[in-house]
Amino acid sequence: MSHILEIRRYTASDAEVWDAFVKTSKNGTFLFQRGFMDYHADRFQDHSLMFFEAGSLLALLPANKSGDELVSHGGLTYGGIVSGTKMSAARMLLVFDALKEYMRGAGMKVLRYKAVPYIYHDQPADEDIYALFRHQAKLVRADASATIALPRKLPFGSGKKDGLRKALKAGLEIHESGDWAACWTLLEQVLSDRHDARPVHSLEEIQLLAAHFPEEIRLFGAFDTNDMIAAVVIFDCGATVHVQYIAASDRGRAHGGVDLIVKTLIEEQFADRRWFDFGISTTDQGRELNEGLARQKEMFGARTVVYGHYELTL
Repeated sequence: MSHILEIRRYTASDAEVWDAFVKTSKNGTFLFQRGFMDYHADRFQDHSLMFFEAGSLLALLPANKSGDELVSHGGLTYGGIVSGTKMSAARMLLVFDALKEYMRGAGMKVLRYKAVPYIYHDQPADEDIYALFRHQAKLVRADASATIALPRKLPFGSGKKDGLRKALKAGLEIHESGDWAACWTLLEQVLSDRHDARPVHSLEEIQLLAAHFPEEIRLFGAFDTNDMIAAVVIFDCGATVHVQYIAASDRGRAHGGVDLIVKTLIEEQFADRRWFDFGISTTDQGRELNEGLARQKEMFGARTVVYGHYELTL
């Protein structure tokens, strides 16, 4: 194995090569494609890196620079080193040696690293976790997500079964929709009323992203006649389907709209996939578990997957 690794900073002219590598990688999702990463380029000082071994692209690191820190990208929920099937444990140790040398040369002192959770791996890809351990990185944050193992799914809890009965009695219809404005009206209302928060993406941003990625970013609604009363926004990452947003009006909640959407997605639309991931139920860097939110997801048969964040100080 060559011990000479070259690291090059990503530039816009590398976009095609970058995206092609992500598509054939063992742990990349469409979130790492430049059309997704660059929608919020104005908010982050991109400092993504490309690792070459003997002139051949070996790995990518979606990243941004913040002061003297290199952050594996601040605009993404997860995203450590994206690697191909040639990546081995020994090669990853060399990648981290080279990365530390690069950071020192660039005057960076801390690596903040968000590993890709295993449910998003096409092949096992925990070489980076091992390398982080070897380089004495610290686990500084653990977010608890809730995920359904689709081929071995657990039954719904009694509360969700009640919701399904109400949805069927109300005659709700579930279908895919392109009405992002109706969804965002619901979503903004729910987040404002219940959490004093706003969606991560503005309506314009989600419309732009959905236009870029029509097969990956999808909206499913529960409709009472023609009114969208509940909605679920899906990020389709292949073997894993990720729930990005859930929203329901008062009527949607009363009629079990979300319960029927989730049932339809896991039993019909995405029944052939491996994982259905609801996303995290934690705040304050993972220190606070929103028990009510976690319980709602667990009643669908979901159980915990950890999104780990690491800190490596040079």
